[in-house]
Amino acid sequence: MRETRVRNYKVKYEENAKEGIKYLLYDLDSEEARVFFDQARAHKYAKFEDDSERQYTLSYNSDGTYTLTRRSY
Repeated sequence: MRETRVRNYKVKYEENAKEGIKYLLYDLDSEEARVFFDQARAHKYAKFEDDSERQYTLSYNSDGTYTLTRRSY
């Protein structure tokens, strides 16, 4: 599992979720991305999809970090 910073949030992710990291970093402005992080913190997770319709779940961890996983449907 890899780790990176997205908008000042520490995020863990697998290689198959790398496009989701890019989406949060480069396709959304900071306020748009923050909505997903706030949702995940308040409800333990937030589901979203990128412009190519790849689906992700951003989960909030008890240590204050986040985990991004790609969903396959």
